[in-house]
Amino acid sequence: MRQDRFIARYADEWAAFERWLDAREASPRRARASRPGWDGLADEDVPSRYRRLCQQLALARRRGYSPQVTERLQALMQRGHNLLYRPPPAPWRGALAFLLADFPRLVRAQRGCLWASLILFALPMALLFVLVQHWPELAYSVLSPAQLAEMEAMYDPGNTGPAFARDGRTDMQMFGYYIWNNVSIGFRTFASGLLAGVGTIFVLLFNGTFFGVIAGHLQAIGHGGPFWRFVVGHSAPELTAIVIAGAGGLRLGLALIAPGRLRRVDALVQAGRDGGRLCIGILAMLVFAAFVEAFWSSSTSIPDLLRFGVGGGLWLLVLLWLWRGGRGRGHAG
Repeated sequence: MRQDRFIARYADEWAAFERWLDAREASPRRARASRPGWDGLADEDVPSRYRRLCQQLALARRRGYSPQVTERLQALMQRGHNLLYRPPPAPWRGALAFLLADFPRLVRAQRGCLWASLILFALPMALLFVLVQHWPELAYSVLSPAQLAEMEAMYDPGNTGPAFARDGRTDMQMFGYYIWNNVSIGFRTFASGLLAGVGTIFVLLFNGTFFGVIAGHLQAIGHGGPFWRFVVGHSAPELTAIVIAGAGGLRLGLALIAPGRLRRVDALVQAGRDGGRLCIGILAMLVFAAFVEAFWSSSTSIPDLLRFGVGGGLWLLVLLWLWRGGRGRGHAG
């Protein structure tokens, strides 16, 4: 085969491989987040394309093609070798990149379901909080007298209550309990989306109503101070994680009832794959919330100014993280 025919046959392959190398060398994380094949070469095709490149280089040398051709192929082969056989990054770096960039991008990709989840959760919470202020007896139609009495005793300004003044051993026990409780709520919120989304809607409405009634009742009877001091620290990661779990559950429900152009099973698999990745970030948020709840929120020695300042700061950081995390050149999300 003449050199000009050889170049014409394989020039597109070399160009695609070179674009893949350029993207990976410039920003591997950004390239992995891009749509497969965006540069003409999908990641799974790279090993076979690299072997073909090595064969083409050997063929060019054997046939005595010009140095321009062999040197270009040699350079591409060397760059490919350096990328394909370099040591993998440390696992913690991949996990950190996911939490700081990939997870916020994935959350923003669920924009419609995220807003729906926020409304289903926050609207009844705010509404019940206001209604209970005007009609205190409404709380007894949602919670039993025993449940309300337990909450009143826990946040009674006249004593420390079981939610406060714990020792180190109790803090560790409560840390484990909060992890189990938070994760179970998040899992139910997400997984119940398999009931055509109805389960997720119910869980969001129930939790919003429950939190709204408790907050409204405690505020109405004068126990709001201890309650807000306790919840302000961990509320940002915990409540936001529940809303994100709700968005994932609603996405599952939509995949079942409105798969669009995809087959129902393919839409469900895609929603489940995205939901599984969402759950990893949700788990991290809920474990962090449990840590704050066990070791910070329960402390009685923290001044209110610092307590509410940290709580407000966490709300700002969580919202900025979800809004700006992973944004950069080439990403509109």
